Amino acid sequence: MRVFNKNLRLQDVTIMYFTALAALMVILVASYQAPTNAVEVSILKSSPPSPLPPLPMPFRVPLDPLGDLQLAWNISYANQEVYMELRVKELKHGVVLGMSDRGELTNADLVVLWDSGSKSYFGDAWSDSEGHVSLDSQQDYELIEARQKPDGFYLLFKRPFSTCDPRDYLIEEGTVHVIYGLLDQPLPSLEQLNLSRIHTGVQRILMLRPDTPSPTLPPDVETLDVVAPNVIIPNQETTYWCFIQELPENMPKNHIVMYESVITPGNEAIVHHIEVFECSPDMPNVPHYSGSCDDKMKPGKLNFCRHVLAAWAMGAEAFYYPPDAGLPMGGPSSSRFLRLEVHYHNPLLIAGRRDSSGIRLHYTPSLRRYDAGIMELGLVYTPIMAIPPKQHSFYLSGYCTSKCTKTALPPGGIYIFASQLHTHLAGRGVRTVLVRGGKELEVVQEDKHFSTHYQTIRVLHKMANVLPGDVLITKCTFNTEDRNKPTVGGFGIMEEMCVNYVHYYPRTKLELCKSHVDPEYLQKYFSFMNRFHGNDRCVCGEVGVTEQYSQLHWDPFAGEVLDSLFNTAPISMHCNQSSARLFPGDWEKQPVPEVTSILEKPRYPCEGKPVTPTV
Repeated sequence: MRVFNKNLRLQDVTIMYFTALAALMVILVASYQAPTNAVEVSILKSSPPSPLPPLPMPFRVPLDPLGDLQLAWNISYANQEVYMELRVKELKHGVVLGMSDRGELTNADLVVLWDSGSKSYFGDAWSDSEGHVSLDSQQDYELIEARQKPDGFYLLFKRPFSTCDPRDYLIEEGTVHVIYGLLDQPLPSLEQLNLSRIHTGVQRILMLRPDTPSPTLPPDVETLDVVAPNVIIPNQETTYWCFIQELPENMPKNHIVMYESVITPGNEAIVHHIEVFECSPDMPNVPHYSGSCDDKMKPGKLNFCRHVLAAWAMGAEAFYYPPDAGLPMGGPSSSRFLRLEVHYHNPLLIAGRRDSSGIRLHYTPSLRRYDAGIMELGLVYTPIMAIPPKQHSFYLSGYCTSKCTKTALPPGGIYIFASQLHTHLAGRGVRTVLVRGGKELEVVQEDKHFSTHYQTIRVLHKMANVLPGDVLITKCTFNTEDRNKPTVGGFGIMEEMCVNYVHYYPRTKLELCKSHVDPEYLQKYFSFMNRFHGNDRCVCGEVGVTEQYSQLHWDPFAGEVLDSLFNTAPISMHCNQSSARLFPGDWEKQPVPEVTSILEKPRYPCEGKPVTPTV
């Protein structure tokens, strides 16, 4: 066998040899050389450019169940940047922090600190559809400081809201799903990292917050703690604990002007969210109860404690009412009974931990000019509204019509200053928009990355003035790709809701402004779809709506027709007073509000215009 051609020259052999050697070197360098786009952390640690003044970090949240990782941040709207500080209690060989659409490890925007075995590096990275990590060619995370302190290792860095990099996450209003991971061994190359092979987790936060200063509380303010009575947190992953607390007898009317969370020290990473509800004033007595909210033996009257007074979620700040308004508490028109609901998230199944967390209400007997109120917008809780199975994005809209606002609102209208969005497990996004004269005027509140696991009252950047004759449209996005049957509206967690609880002043008698499609038109839909699929005998009217939805043959056409029905058919309006009775008038078979002009989508710096808060 002849290895070399007899005409092959020494020069050719030499070229082939060095070509092979160069190829081998490229492979070795790609695996082990210092990444060209990353920052060598050891250089920054040993010789910082100048002493850094302390940077205030007003927002902070524990990332993991033990609180070993903590994220703090601040916002510069002037520079359109977020400053972040990550504390790692015990750093081994690196840490990963990132953002993705819904907390997925795939297609995520990442910032990574890793140890190659001899040096440490910091860099902007991304993960592909299988969780493999690569260093980003465009480095948008800027490292400011990396330093070991007595309580852990600190990383201080910043990033623009919008980087115009298609692999980067756009930081905008609403929920941000933060993912994190810890590296237990050195990485000669970042490309060797796959997020599915390391310990990871997800935390949800509101990253962009209003930049307004906190109001000063009145000198005569008093406090009332509505807290869990030293309960033992069950050693299970999820617990909703309910507790009934009674207000002092004959308590006069006061105004709640601020509330804040009270978290038992050591439980900061377990107490996920807290809500306080006022019971119905129509019930003179509510049985005392402390136990699981899901207990089938709990008193039935707890179901009539639904009027939200306060809501807090992990990472949220204290909530302040506007200077001219306060939420009424006490007095003859209020209930003496409050229901506390605490959600414990205990994935490590920690046993024997006691908790007395809850909400501290700050109230004043010096009544402010206006009573604040809470109004429900969106869809009525009814199975008449439904989402077909196997839907990536299905939209449902609830209307507060011009006829209702013209009937119920005062001449100067109302001012919405905060809201709490709500869906169940299939909800992916919620948006409430104010329409005047057929034109979308402003977005009241929007969350494109909404999660039912993170619901809190959100202060608007700018109050929305709703006038008589205006329309409020609340539109929800749902995903049912993992479901084989239709999802109907209702109170069950596997049923759905589309609601925005708006906080406003001055308080009116209008407590609920919601809609659903006209039932007769829905029956026409069932009849048409059954005939279309060759079923001559329709059971329309013989069984309930939920069963009729279940019996349909759900193909793409059935979903498209239902979507068209919901967007065009007449609606039934629930324009309800606080007594639960409708305002006088005809509210059946009302036309869907017409929108002739929609708002332009916000543009970002790479498109020539800076971002400003939209709500």
